[in-house]
Amino acid sequence: MTATQPRQSAAPDLTGTPDAAGTPVQRRLPAAAKVDAGDLVDVSMTVNGTDVTVAVPARMHLADVLREHLGLTGTHLGCEHGVCGMCTVLVDGDAARACLLFAVQCEGAEVTTVEGLGTADDQHPLQQAFSAHHGLQCGFCTPGMLMSSYDLLTNGPDGTAVAPEELPEQMSGVICRCTGYRGILSAVADVAAEHPDGLPAPYNCASRTLVGRGGARPADAGSAQGDPDAGPAVPDEVRIPAGAPSATVSVRSTLTSDVVSVWGVIDDFDLLARCLPGAELVETLDESRYRGRATVALGPVKLRFEGLAQVVQREPAEHRLTVLAQGADSGGSATRAVIKLRVEPAEDGGCVLAADADLHLSGRIAQFGRALAGDVSRRLFEQFGRSVDEAARTGRAPDASSAGPSPLRMATGAALDALRSAAHRIRTRVQDRARSRRSSNGDS
Repeated sequence: MTATQPRQSAAPDLTGTPDAAGTPVQRRLPAAAKVDAGDLVDVSMTVNGTDVTVAVPARMHLADVLREHLGLTGTHLGCEHGVCGMCTVLVDGDAARACLLFAVQCEGAEVTTVEGLGTADDQHPLQQAFSAHHGLQCGFCTPGMLMSSYDLLTNGPDGTAVAPEELPEQMSGVICRCTGYRGILSAVADVAAEHPDGLPAPYNCASRTLVGRGGARPADAGSAQGDPDAGPAVPDEVRIPAGAPSATVSVRSTLTSDVVSVWGVIDDFDLLARCLPGAELVETLDESRYRGRATVALGPVKLRFEGLAQVVQREPAEHRLTVLAQGADSGGSATRAVIKLRVEPAEDGGCVLAADADLHLSGRIAQFGRALAGDVSRRLFEQFGRSVDEAARTGRAPDASSAGPSPLRMATGAALDALRSAAHRIRTRVQDRARSRRSSNGDS
């Protein structure tokens, strides 16, 4: 692939939608006031169909705002010099380098990232073609390639009529280190040929909640509570990101206590919090919101989360409780969860405590992977069930020292289970191959 001048520019064109006569209307940005180095600037824009306002430093790049403040980590950062093209997004319909564009330059703009192109269940034709032609290996350049090729087939001089032999030069604005480009070029050529009348618009642009990573202030989050020097700010309300969770947990614990006694524990949030391993209730804000903290040890990594729990559904007659939880630690890890608890009678006079949770993880904690995060959470809920049973019998939560295995032991156990499962799969695969070879030799 030739190394020619990239077709997308570092800054967007500020012309707006053409008027009735077809003349582009100049998009006028508000006059900027002088901003001190430590001040934040409110920037309002539309990102993937969602209107957002973020408070950011004047020199923060659009890529950092998308990743840290809005949680749109599909925009990758490579060279951060505008050379590699990994951070390509659309600003008012044109490709731009998000690492060279200040967020304040996007006041009033419409920004489209790779998340807006399509979803796993409803992929854009470009995404389908990249998959079909294996136009990716490590995948790091893929978002930039997708957005750049969308711009080419939409705004290029020939649109989808671009000749295949011109693609190496036209697509040279994004660098790939591992594919050799052939699959990428074949994918773009196929999409161009299949859509002679023009490329379909992005599929996934609609209003949704966008939540920042770690301790970054989410869009439209409002004022934070607590001492800013004490760690990540605690939000005023819990915001659950759109999209699939990082992990899901479903635990059914058979308890000896009856339904009424167990529901008494579930309905007492202070007692409920003390039954959850590592959790501590800090402050009751109102009848449905509670500030708290939780400590989790995963091997050598110890995470201390400050956050908010919000009861959004309490049904005493059906013994159901739904809680939204959000927390962050000073190291950049963040968790958000939808937790549903339900108590059902059992035949022996006891009951079954059903706990279902959708977990959204980001930062260091997300690097442990879905399987490990799910296993650790499952073990936490199993221990939680035992603690609730004891609290229902005695009227108080068990001491942390006697409540059962520590988070470290649970994490170690989950890791060992994962290793045993992987070893079993490998052993089964080897045995199947050996049987297949023996069968083939017998046939011959």
